[in-house]
Amino acid sequence: MTSPTPNSLTKWIRRTVVVLVLLPVLLWAAAVAYVWSHQEKLLFAPQVLAQDADLHQADTKEEWVDVPGARLHALHMRQPDVDHRRHTKGLVFYLHGNAGNVSTWFTNADFWRRSGYDLFMLDYRGYGKSSGHLENQAQLLDDVMQAWRQVAPEFVGLKHVIFGRSLGTGLATFLATQVKADMLVLVSPYQSIQAMATSRYPWVPGAVLRYPLHTDQWLPQVDTPVLIFHGEQDTLIPIEHAEHLLALKPTATLVRIPQAGHGDIQKMQLYTDTLMARLQGL
Repeated sequence: MTSPTPNSLTKWIRRTVVVLVLLPVLLWAAAVAYVWSHQEKLLFAPQVLAQDADLHQADTKEEWVDVPGARLHALHMRQPDVDHRRHTKGLVFYLHGNAGNVSTWFTNADFWRRSGYDLFMLDYRGYGKSSGHLENQAQLLDDVMQAWRQVAPEFVGLKHVIFGRSLGTGLATFLATQVKADMLVLVSPYQSIQAMATSRYPWVPGAVLRYPLHTDQWLPQVDTPVLIFHGEQDTLIPIEHAEHLLALKPTATLVRIPQAGHGDIQKMQLYTDTLMARLQGL
C-alpha cells in the first residue's frame, strides 16, 4: 500500500474545500429556486368547488367575471327591492384571504344584510369555481380591477366600500389607488408580503417574490377614509404591521381588538359594532 504523494494530498484538500464552500451555496440556490417555482403553493391555499355546487340563496346569486384566460366566480348578495326600486346604500366589494373560497368566507351574511349594502365577494383564479391559475401580481391585480369595473357601474350615485381581509388587504389597497371609493376597510393587513417573507425566510432575496404586494407603498396614495382592524393576539400577521401602516397613513383609524387573533376577528363585538357604525355613517 502506497502513501499519498504531497501533490495528490494537496489536490484532495483543495477539492474538499471547494465542496465545503460550494455545497451551502448550491443548497441555497436550490431553495431559492424552489421558492420561485412554488410560491403560489406557499402563498395561496384555494379550495376548489364543483361547478354544479349550488351557492344560491334567496338574496344571493352567483356571478361571473371574464378575464384573459379565465372566468372568475363571485357571490353577490343584494338588498331587497322596495316599491320596485333597488333599496341599497351601495356596494361592499370584498376581497378575501388566501385560503378557502367564497363559500367559506361568506360567513357574516346576516351582518351584511343588516348593513343595508350589497356585498360582492370575488374568488381569485383557481379558487372555488374560478378557472385558470395565478401567475404573478400584475395578473392578480388586473383581475380585481376587471371585477370592479363589471360590478361598480351598477352603484353609480351610491356608496362604494372596498373591503380587504388578510391577503385581500393588499389587493384592496391597490384598488383604492385606482378607483374612487367612499371608504377602504382593511382587516388584519400586512405591511407587504415581501416584509412577511423576509421575517420568516430572511435568506430569500426580495427579487424572487412574484407577489410582493406592497401595501406600505400604496396606502399613502389612497385618497379616501381608511379604517383598519387588527387583532392584538394575531400571530400570523402581527399587529405591528397595522401600526406601521398607520404611521404611513396617520389619517387612518386603527381599531385594536384585544382578544382577537387572525381567524376570529369577525366574531368580536367591538369589530362588528364599529364596522356597522362606520358603514351607517357614510
